[in-house]
Amino acid sequence: MPRSLFSHGLLITALLLQHGCGSEQSSAGANAAGNTNEQASFDVVEASFEDMQEAMRDGRASAQSLVRAYLARIERYDATLRATLAINPQAPRIAAKLDLERAAGRLRGPLHGIPIALKDNILTTDMPTTGGALAFADYTAPYEATIVRRLREAGAIIIAKTTLTELANWVATGMPNGYNAILGHSRNPYDPRPDPRPCCNDGRGVLDSGGSSSGTGTAANFWAANVGTETSGSLQIPANNTMLVAIKPTVGRLSRHGIIPITAEQDTAGPMAKYVADATALLAAMEGTDPKDPATGVCPPLPASAAATLLRRDGLAGARIGIPRPFFYEPVAPPGSEAPRGGLTAAEAATMRRAIAVLEQEGAVIVDPAPIPSTVSPDPEANQLLFGNCYDLGQGKGGDANCSTVMKYGMKRDFNQWLSSLGTTAPVASLTGLRRFNRSREAQGAIRYGQAQLDISDEMELTADRSRWRADRQKDRRLSRDEGIDAALERHDLDALLMPAWRGENIINKAGYPAVSVPFGEVPNVLDPPLPADFEAKPMPFGVTFAGTGCSEPRLLTLAYAFEQATQTRRAPALP
Repeated sequence: MPRSLFSHGLLITALLLQHGCGSEQSSAGANAAGNTNEQASFDVVEASFEDMQEAMRDGRASAQSLVRAYLARIERYDATLRATLAINPQAPRIAAKLDLERAAGRLRGPLHGIPIALKDNILTTDMPTTGGALAFADYTAPYEATIVRRLREAGAIIIAKTTLTELANWVATGMPNGYNAILGHSRNPYDPRPDPRPCCNDGRGVLDSGGSSSGTGTAANFWAANVGTETSGSLQIPANNTMLVAIKPTVGRLSRHGIIPITAEQDTAGPMAKYVADATALLAAMEGTDPKDPATGVCPPLPASAAATLLRRDGLAGARIGIPRPFFYEPVAPPGSEAPRGGLTAAEAATMRRAIAVLEQEGAVIVDPAPIPSTVSPDPEANQLLFGNCYDLGQGKGGDANCSTVMKYGMKRDFNQWLSSLGTTAPVASLTGLRRFNRSREAQGAIRYGQAQLDISDEMELTADRSRWRADRQKDRRLSRDEGIDAALERHDLDALLMPAWRGENIINKAGYPAVSVPFGEVPNVLDPPLPADFEAKPMPFGVTFAGTGCSEPRLLTLAYAFEQATQTRRAPALP
C-alpha cells in the first residue's frame, strides 16, 4: 500500500474512533444528531443532496453520521481505487457545528451538512494542496480559493481532496489519466483491474478514469459530490467515464482565485455529482463576482431557488437541439488531408441514436444535421480541425506554426503568477524552478513520463511571444465562437448542441462556453493494442453533453435535467 494511503487509513481510523457513536459530542450535539442507531440505517450509497437533507430533517441522519459513513467507505475501498489525496481532519468537528446550527433552526441551504471533496489543485488551509506534484507534497497554502470559502459559507463540509492527473494534465503527453507522482495511478470503479497489456502494465487501470479531474470518489460514494476543474476536457471526460453529471461553466462564472492554473483563457472550476440537481446546487453556491478574478461577473447569477425554477421534468418540450454530425458523429477530412478525422464507433453511434430518440419522445425538435461551420470549412485558415493546441515536444518553438500557443503560453504566465501569490511559502519560485526540481528528483519518480508540456511552456517568452499568443487567442475565439458554436446555434435557431460523450470538449473550451454532461449508456471498452482474448473487459460509460453559448447554463440545466429524468441510467459501480 502506498505510504499516503496507509496514512489516510490511520487518520480515518482515528477520526472514526474519536467521533464514532456520538461519544465526543456535547449533549446538545448529541440531541442535534439524533439517535445514532437510526442514523446507521441511512445508506449514503447513491443518496442525493435532497435524500440527505430529508434524512437529517427527520432524524435518520446527521452531518456527523454522513461524515462517518463516507469515511468508512474511503477506509474500505480507497486502497484499491486511490481516489483520495488528503482527508480533512476537521470534517467531524465542522459537521458537529453544522448539526448544532440545524438544531437551532439555522439552515444555510441545500448544501448544509453535505460532505463534498475538492480536486487537489484547489487551495485550502486545512489540507495540503499538491496538484499531485512532488514539489508540492504536503504543501498547505496560506489562503483558500474563493469557491472554497463560498462552499463553506453554504454549509458544505470539505471532507477530502481528490486525486488528479498531475498539475491538471499539463506535464507530459504520455502520462496516463489519473496518474500523479504523489499517489500513482488511480482506478475507474467500473473496472478497477490493472491494464494487463505489455504496453501499459505500469499500474494504470484497464478502464480509463478520464481527464485530470477525478470522478472516482463520487462514483464510488466516498462523498456526495466533488468539485473539479477544466481547461480542456477535465470535467467532461472523467464525468463521462464514471457515470456522473458535470457542469463545465462559462469561463468567468466561477472565480479561479486560489486554483493552480494552466491558462486563464480556458480555466474554470465546475461541479461533478451523481445528479443534475446536486450539480446545480453546487454551481449556485460557488458562482459570483470576485475582485481577485477579473473574468468574473460575465454572467448573470442563476435564478434564486434554481432547482425549482430550472429543473423541470418537461424541460425538453419544444427545445431545438442540433446534431453537429461532421466530425463529432461522422468522420470528416479537413482541407488538404485525405485522412478523415473524428466520428463514432458503431456502438457509440447506436447509443447516440437512442439518445436522440429520447429527446424526440420528450418533445424536443431535432435539427439534424446542424454542422459547426468551422469543422467543415474548405478554407484551411478557417477550419477548426487544423488548429489544435500545441501540446508536445514536436510543437515547441519552431514546430508550432499550425497550432495554438494559448495553453503553453498561458501555463508559464499564469503558473508563475500563482506561485508569486504564495509569497515566501512557495515551494518553488517559478516554472523553471519546478522543472529543475523535477529533474533532480527523477529517481524518486517526479517525472516518470517526462515533462514535455512543462518544457514547451517554459521556453515561451512572455514579452516576445505575446503578439503570437494574442493572434492565436483571437483565432481560437473566431473558430470556436463566431464561426463555431454561435454560428451553428444562430443558423438553426437552436437552444443547444448535443455532443456525444465528451467529444466537443476542445471547441467548447476554446470558446469558454458552458456544457452539461449527463450519464446515459455504455459501450465496449475497446483498446489499441487489444486486450488479451481471455480478458473480459467491462463496458465504458458513455453519456451525452448539452453545449450552448456563453452564459446559457440555465437553459442547458433545464434540458439536462429533463433528459436525466427521462432516462435515469446512472448505476453505482459494483464494489466488493
